[in-house]
This record gives sequence, C-alpha cells and structure tokens, in this order.
Amino acid sequence: MDVTRALRDAENALRDFVASSLSRSLGMDWIVQCGVSPERLQKWRERQAVEQKRQEAGVVEERLIYYADFFDLRTIFRKHWGNVFSEPLGDWKTFEVYLTELEKLRDPEAHRRELLPHQKHLLIGIAGEIRNRIVRYRSKKETSEDCFPRIESVRESLGNIWTPVEGRELAFVRTGMTLRPGDELDFVITASDPEDLDLRFGIELMHQPIVWGHESNIHVRILEEHIAQIFVVGIYITSPRNYHAHPHCDDWVEFAYQVLPRRIAS
Repeated sequence: MDVTRALRDAENALRDFVASSLSRSLGMDWIVQCGVSPERLQKWRERQAVEQKRQEAGVVEERLIYYADFFDLRTIFRKHWGNVFSEPLGDWKTFEVYLTELEKLRDPEAHRRELLPHQKHLLIGIAGEIRNRIVRYRSKKETSEDCFPRIESVRESLGNIWTPVEGRELAFVRTGMTLRPGDELDFVITASDPEDLDLRFGIELMHQPIVWGHESNIHVRILEEHIAQIFVVGIYITSPRNYHAHPHCDDWVEFAYQVLPRRIAS
C-alpha cells in the first residue's frame, strides 16, 4: 500500500478542487474571499517565499493554496459548503469526519512514523473516497454520467501543470518553453476512476500513434524529428471498459512547446 502517495494525491485533489470551484464561484480574487484570515494568507505567502528561496534552481509550486495547512482547507470547506461544495462532496458531517481522520493520520505519516495496518487501510480508503467523489462529480458534469475516469492533474519536470481549474474545455497548456534535441521531460499523471478500475496511461508525440502503458509516470526524450514551431505532447487515460467518454480515450491533456535545433558550438 503506497500510503504516502494516497495521502498526497488526496490532498492535491482537495487543493485543486478548492481552487477550481472557488475561482468559478467567486472570480479571480477568490483567494482573499476563501474564508481564512489575512494572517493565515500571510503565513501561506511566507511559506511560498521560503520555498522559492530554497528552490532557486528548481520547480516551485506557484499556487498559494498549496501552502495552506490542512485545517485551513477545513475552514474553507465549512464556509462555502452549502453553496459550493455540498453537491459534489455530499453530507458535511460525513466529509468532516473524513477530513478529521486524514488530519489525524497525516501527522505520523509526515514524520515517517509507521502507521498500523488498519490505519493505512483507513487512510487509503478515505483518500480514495474523496478523490472518487470529485471525479464522479466532474464526470457527471461533463457527460451527464458518472462512469468515466478523469485526469486530476498532470505535472511535468519543467514546472508546468494542468489541473481542472481552468475548466475541461481548456485541457491545453501552452508552456511558452523552448526545447532542443537531447532535452528530457517527465510527466506525472494523477487520475481516478469512479469504480476504482485500473487505468492505462498514454502519450502521443507529434500526432504519432498513442503509446499506452500502465505507468502514471511518463518519460520523454526530445529527438531531432520533434523539431517544430509547435510541438504538442498529448497525455491520455483510458479504462478497461468497452465504452469510453471519447472515441479513443476517456480524458486527455495537451502540452505545447517549441523545439529548435541543437545549438552550434562557436
């Protein structure tokens, strides 16, 4: 049981869902209306600044919600439950129990103390239930049915990320980055199926046939044949069902780059 990943994926799903839902409900400045105090927001900004300084040469999460504590998320959900979150996430009392249990189990996991077997099962079960509620809601919103898997996020090694914050119709990331042959990219896909079926993950380069596999981490090496003004990497998921949300997959996201020839040494 990968408890650490289950917890991380659940937390990321909650943060992304908060950002997506409140940006639609409250607008671009949703962060200052989310329900936490100005002092808490300042704490998030301080953590972000520390991380930026620590990771000067690395990739830093730019979205402020990722620097919130778990109890901050509880405050946000409670404030906006009736008008924003009750439809996708159900009964508040039940959901509050889920949050409480995750928060209790999160501390020993964060400090690398071994959880008991029943605690691991509980954490993974709650994390899966939360993610599935979000996926079922998104699936039903988009297709009138809650029977299709959905991509929750795609992160790549240069710091670009897609989440459903912008809405399903914008499953496209124009990175503005330039690559050259020999460069390498790693994509990390987080996705979930409403019935917990195993998913396949696919990648498409320059409109070549999709290459499918069972790993949610995909490595790409840029080749001479990828040189183009617009080089698109397509990320796909599909379930083992006989039917899918789209003709060739259940969900997809695209990342666009520019690929130039290798630099000529002077």
